[in-house]
Amino acid sequence: MTLRKTPTPPMGWNSWDCYGTTVTEDEVLANAAFMAEHLLPHGWDTVVIDIDWADPTARAHGYNESAPLLIDEYGRLQPDPVRFPSSAGGAGFGPLAERLHGLGLKLGVHVMRGIPRVAVRADTPVLGTSTTAAAIADPANVCEWNPHYLGLDHSDPAAQAYYDSCVAQYAQWGLDFLKADDMLWPYQAAEIEAYSRAVQGADREIALSLSPGRDLSAAHLDHLREHATMWRVCDDVWDQWDHIEPSFARLARWAPFAGPAGWPDGDMLPLGRIGIRAERGEPREGALTLPERRSLVTLWVMARSPLMIGGDLPTTAPETIALFTNDDVLRVLGTSHGNRELLRERGLVIWAAEGREGERWAAVFNVSDEARTEPFDTRSLGLGTAPAEVVDVWSGAPMIVEAVHEQSDAARGVAPGSSVVRLALEPHGCVLLRA
Repeated sequence: MTLRKTPTPPMGWNSWDCYGTTVTEDEVLANAAFMAEHLLPHGWDTVVIDIDWADPTARAHGYNESAPLLIDEYGRLQPDPVRFPSSAGGAGFGPLAERLHGLGLKLGVHVMRGIPRVAVRADTPVLGTSTTAAAIADPANVCEWNPHYLGLDHSDPAAQAYYDSCVAQYAQWGLDFLKADDMLWPYQAAEIEAYSRAVQGADREIALSLSPGRDLSAAHLDHLREHATMWRVCDDVWDQWDHIEPSFARLARWAPFAGPAGWPDGDMLPLGRIGIRAERGEPREGALTLPERRSLVTLWVMARSPLMIGGDLPTTAPETIALFTNDDVLRVLGTSHGNRELLRERGLVIWAAEGREGERWAAVFNVSDEARTEPFDTRSLGLGTAPAEVVDVWSGAPMIVEAVHEQSDAARGVAPGSSVVRLALEPHGCVLLRA
């Protein structure tokens, strides 16, 4: 098989922002059922179980220092059967994957690079080799934020065999997506290559997502495209505007490289009912204002970032769910090209993109703290000269396009003879236009 590449950015749900390390099978199934009924018709099709699904002592708001991760006789992680009852008897995530496939959905899980410390302590054999876990562990290359794993010594071929055995098990379970963590900061080239080889050698096509992307340089682009489906370009993003605002610069840097060869990932959408048992904060409907939520989705769509919803879908407010079901907005994600930042000045950010059938899109963001109403020359938005029609994509309403015949707007950068749209922008809000 080959590493699964996707023609459009992956879209789905991830358990981290709402349930942290403690998500249960019932909660996964509830979100999957909601996705199948309400979001699958709009392109959302992947459900991802995040970290520590093998920890029977998992708790909210952090990691256990000496977690007794469940492993098989070959040192491979196994789901906690208390939280995931269908995994009992060695079934793993197979029964859960089968249920999701029956809904038309894909199932993914979070994995860490390296080998569990519990496997090293037990010195379990590496499947298909005469080597054991302790012989391939590299205690000099460990994760700085998760205490459960040691690195791997890739000078020993059995390290590759260990990854091969893990991914073969995931393929046997029917998994479609792997979120491999602690790969990009610092940049773990040998680990990335080894995990990618394991995925490419599996009996099932599997998409590979790499995290986290703190300080990730585009100098790694060719390597990332060769070895992954998508890769994070930042650390975790939470529901604070000061987490969202830096993403404008990051995604402007990475958006020109987004495409079927690989998708730069702006991180999960911290939207909806989050913090239920998560790493940060108390249960809440996200702290971002509705204009900020719309700006977040619009920026991710214009940058063609993968979209992974972080909130618990069944308990998320309808106005937030509505952000995920606007097909005219999602059309930008799926069909646009030439996505780029045009301007970032005076608290304004402008992005543009083109479509397959001659559409032109422009997103205008107000990153300042004050509301503003301003005229914009359609040419400066990338919408062309005197477009026949300009539509507000979020509302579907047509915009008034004025012909300017005098100097009244010259001080605001609009010359006589221009075609102008006047945009009212809320603090941290945006308007998405189509011509």
